[in-house]
Amino acid sequence: MKNLILSVILLIQLLPVFVCPQTSMAQTQNIRGKVTDVASKSPIIGANVLVLGSNPLIGSSTDENGSFRLLNVPVGRVNLKIAFIGYEDVFMKDIIVNAGKEVILEVGMTESITSLNEVVVTFQRSEDAKITNNEMATVSSRPFNPSETLKYAGSLGDPSRMAANFAGVSGANDARNDIIVRGNSPASLLWRLEGVNIPNPNHFGALGTSGGPVSMLNANLLAKSDFMTGAFPAEYANALGSVFDLRLRKGNDEKHEFLTQVGFNGVEVGLEGPFSKKKTASGRQASYLLNYRYSLFGLMSAIGFQIAGTPYYQDLTFKADIPVGKKGTFSAWVLGGRSNITFLGKDVSTDGDAYGDENNNTFVNFGAGVGAVSYEHRFTDRTYGKITLSASQSFQNFDGDTVIYKGDTKDIEREIRNESARFSNDKLSINAVINHKINAKNKLTGGFILDFSQFNLKNTRLLPVPNDLRNTTGETMLGQGYLQWKHRFNEKLTLNSGLSFMSYELNRKSVVEPRIGLNYVLNEKSTINVAYGLHSNLQPILLSFYQNRNADGTYSLTNKDLGFTQSHHFVVGLEQSLTENLRLKVETYYQSLFNVPVETRPSYYSVLTEGVDFAPTDIGNLVNKGTGTNYGVELTLEKYFSNSYYFLLTTSIFDSKYKGSDGIERNTPFNGRYVVNFLAGKEFKIGSKDNILSINWRITSAGGRFLRPVDLVQSAQTGITIYDDDNAFTAQQPAYFRTDLKFSYKINRKRLTHEIAIDLQNITNHQNVLQQAYNPRTQRVGTAYQQGFLPIPFYRLTF
Repeated sequence: MKNLILSVILLIQLLPVFVCPQTSMAQTQNIRGKVTDVASKSPIIGANVLVLGSNPLIGSSTDENGSFRLLNVPVGRVNLKIAFIGYEDVFMKDIIVNAGKEVILEVGMTESITSLNEVVVTFQRSEDAKITNNEMATVSSRPFNPSETLKYAGSLGDPSRMAANFAGVSGANDARNDIIVRGNSPASLLWRLEGVNIPNPNHFGALGTSGGPVSMLNANLLAKSDFMTGAFPAEYANALGSVFDLRLRKGNDEKHEFLTQVGFNGVEVGLEGPFSKKKTASGRQASYLLNYRYSLFGLMSAIGFQIAGTPYYQDLTFKADIPVGKKGTFSAWVLGGRSNITFLGKDVSTDGDAYGDENNNTFVNFGAGVGAVSYEHRFTDRTYGKITLSASQSFQNFDGDTVIYKGDTKDIEREIRNESARFSNDKLSINAVINHKINAKNKLTGGFILDFSQFNLKNTRLLPVPNDLRNTTGETMLGQGYLQWKHRFNEKLTLNSGLSFMSYELNRKSVVEPRIGLNYVLNEKSTINVAYGLHSNLQPILLSFYQNRNADGTYSLTNKDLGFTQSHHFVVGLEQSLTENLRLKVETYYQSLFNVPVETRPSYYSVLTEGVDFAPTDIGNLVNKGTGTNYGVELTLEKYFSNSYYFLLTTSIFDSKYKGSDGIERNTPFNGRYVVNFLAGKEFKIGSKDNILSINWRITSAGGRFLRPVDLVQSAQTGITIYDDDNAFTAQQPAYFRTDLKFSYKINRKRLTHEIAIDLQNITNHQNVLQQAYNPRTQRVGTAYQQGFLPIPFYRLTF
């Protein structure tokens, strides 16, 4: 009810936006950008850029820097065609043009290998909606634009929540944005930003995990990015399940623009523009982006609106791009945030609350930040390179109390400190890459990444007896080198191959990973893709330094020498263009995991069961002897936005199993066996032709997660939750179901754009189970449920 009241308050505050006088004058905006050779980054001079369907025709040609400018483009959605002799045409669809912000594009074109007197295959391999930024990605990859994170109902501007709608992906729970990809643990995801491997970019993001409740990533600042779910190129190492390869856009280099926004991720302000309006000798300008956000609920608490466990968080993103001569670019960027929350047991609801535990007080403080400077240089029209220096820090502080009540009441008798943790991990990195286009058929890419880490891990459990779970400071290094080769045999057949090498100083372990993929164009509407990759993943640093207490009171680091968890990944896919705007994609995969850490004694446990929690894994005496398998088939039917509507249907049928040291094959907790997502959206012109009403709908159904059942007898005897590990992951939760509905309204005026929306999450108020645990006060097993019906308001102003 409080959330509903908050939503109503905000909507009342924003109501004047609708009742203000509106101009009937049609609004326009400019589209500008740069066109380059995708393999060499050299500018393409004289390429034609056209707005399809415009009347009168709107078009332009690129200048000596590859730059183009389209003036007075009507606001709304437009499609572009970029063409140049000797290159494959590029079609960019569904570009949103708003009055309050210029559209700035970076377009890569692929050189054709067919001479003019030969028959050209017309399959549009360069169509923007299908093709990833990374040329070497063959299968299981999808590009996404930041607009999708705001368009899809329930996504809340979060790339992870958006990706949960893609085939092969499911959300872990409503309270966090962890994603499960093809049955893999969420901890096996790799986050990369501007070519740098970054720490978990989420508020309340614990070390060793990849998700959290609120993302630090800002959709307003992201450029077109890639999401990959398996058999990815050789440049991506230390990942088993998936990769987010994110890019930040450049700021407007000609004029200053501003943004204010209120939504789930907080209250934010942003600005961008040129450092100076003075033209440089090369004709390029330096620009910047800056955005700051603060917790909406944190602000509301300051005026008396209180909830149990108010989340406080803030984040900042900055990027600067400075041209150096005609062939170089210097960039600097920063992403960082802090968050804290307190859950008091006495404030937690007893009727099934997903947030907190009535028998514990929890005090947590998280933070993560990364900054980088880089220089990119185009040596020739065929060769360019980039070097990046970066630094990052992540920390997690935790204190917990056991709350003892008087009898069966909520009157507190005592609060006893039960655990304390102080974790930090600092990293310095060097990234270097060089790309060389040999000719239209061949491209080579090579590079290395060196990560120098320093860590401080202190963790003490005080009950039932004092025990130092971790007490370590140290440093280590992870090195990676890779080489990739792209060869186009002809217009129909393309080979992507690569080799990756990774070495970890902590335990003197190293691996060599081959990757290979083939893409074959069957006809102008169909392609078939095949790929294989060997992938390896480090163990989380907290797991490596868990201490086992010996009988004489000393401690041993029994996990320190653990090697990489590895997997063979095989993928076959078929893509079919049914119509110009309707695509069908089917993929089937098989993943064999090996060298998985399990216990030396016979037990159910495997690292493959971890990854969705705020707490670290506290198990020692592990060895790399476990196995696992994931296999399934995925279907995507997508209609790109046209005729004012779109839809996306994704279906995944899969199986995810593992074996612990007891040799018994079990379901992983993530083996839901199926996921179905259906999304659709429709736009309506209201009043003035510049105003747009959008309705977006999402429905999700997925098999329930497998769990460890609670042993009620043992739990009652000990007073804490004891699980029946002999029957681990044999019981399945009820199926997950949720549907979301989002209404948004956009008003374009002269030089500014208003956007207001309400995202109605879980509109049926369906009760999805989160977890079960023993409650010593009530002496029964309690069930915590996930998020019920929740309206999320949104407002954005750009000018």
